[in-house]
Formats: sequence, structure tokens, C-alpha cells
Amino acid sequence: MPSPRNWREIPARYRLEAARCRGCGKVVYPARRACPACRGQEFEKTMLSWKGKVVTSTVVQVAPTEFQMEAPYAVAIVETPEGARLMTQVVDCDPGAVQPGMEVALVFRLIRREGHGGILCYGFKAVPAA
Repeated sequence: MPSPRNWREIPARYRLEAARCRGCGKVVYPARRACPACRGQEFEKTMLSWKGKVVTSTVVQVAPTEFQMEAPYAVAIVETPEGARLMTQVVDCDPGAVQPGMEVALVFRLIRREGHGGILCYGFKAVPAA
């Protein structure tokens, strides 16, 4: 992800800020201009819990160049108690052990280094709940 985009997304990426539709109450992450449920355009900021459940997952065997050193790794759709769904890497466990219904905690981690300057991009990853 280019660094300007990373900087714009810091509130969502660093604090898990989402948007709650004022019309229907649906929580979306990342924030959008229109609610996917009712097409409303008025939102309020809301903070997501740093926990959730795996809805579905896959194991990436052949990774993009930036992540080849991490392969194989698990990527999952995680649903938070607020109802927001987000895609994240699941770490600190065997990738094959990640299954639907698995309880996870979201943790703040290094996502990648960008370019020759080594710009560090942080965000969240999921770990199995203790």
C-alpha cells in the first residue's frame, strides 16, 4: 500500500475506527460513503472491539512477493461483536488450525516494510484467543 494511503488510514488501522450508519445502525469497516444495507449517507464514528470470530478462512500457499517469507499463512474474515467484518491475517498458530467459529483477538502488528527506505506500515492481525 502506498505510504500516503497508509497515512490517511491511520485512524482506522491503528485504532479500529469504524462507522455506524445513523439510519439503520449497521457498522462498517472501513468507513464508506454509503451504507451497504440502507444506502444512507450519515455515519458516526464507533470503535470496534479488539476481538471477534472467524467467519471463513483460507491458507495462502503461494504468496505475493512482499509476503513470500511468511508463506504459508492464514487469512480470515473476522466478525467483531459490533457486526463489522474485516479481512486479516491470522498469526501465532498453525495456518491449518484456523476454522470458522474460532475466537480471535486483534493485535497491533507490523504489516510490511515499504520500498527501499523501509517505511514501516502497521495495522492489526488476529491471534487465537487465550
